[in-house]
Amino acid sequence: MKLRVSKTFTFETAHALWGYDGKCANIHGHSYILTVSISGDIIKDPNHPKFGMIMDFGELKDIVKPEIVDVYDHCLLVRKNTPHAGYADVETAFKKVWLTDFQPTCENMLIDMVEKILNKLPGHIELKYAKLQETSTSCAEWFAEDNV
Repeated sequence: MKLRVSKTFTFETAHALWGYDGKCANIHGHSYILTVSISGDIIKDPNHPKFGMIMDFGELKDIVKPEIVDVYDHCLLVRKNTPHAGYADVETAFKKVWLTDFQPTCENMLIDMVEKILNKLPGHIELKYAKLQETSTSCAEWFAEDNV
């Protein structure tokens, strides 16, 4: 029997979208919620310490927290090679600025996160779904079956 298990992570991030034709061109922040769903075989060995699990939630946290939460949390994301990149030089105002290669939209942030998770998951575990909730009414979603 195949199951999926999910873990949710939260963090606060600010960003600005250079060249955007709306309010999001200005620096603003969100309370993001990232949901990660994985699948794999349930450990059936009754002598195994993780008997009955697909993967310990703590192991998933050990992948997502340093790769994503610690990087994105309380960070200002701006695209490099744009005038916004100058915020990285204002050290006294902004201590944690990430000059991204991508426009820091919810969609592109999720792509970055998915790539990081895929590179760290053990081979017997599959990433099936990831969702980045930017506001209470807006999110980006990634489905494994859409990316084969």
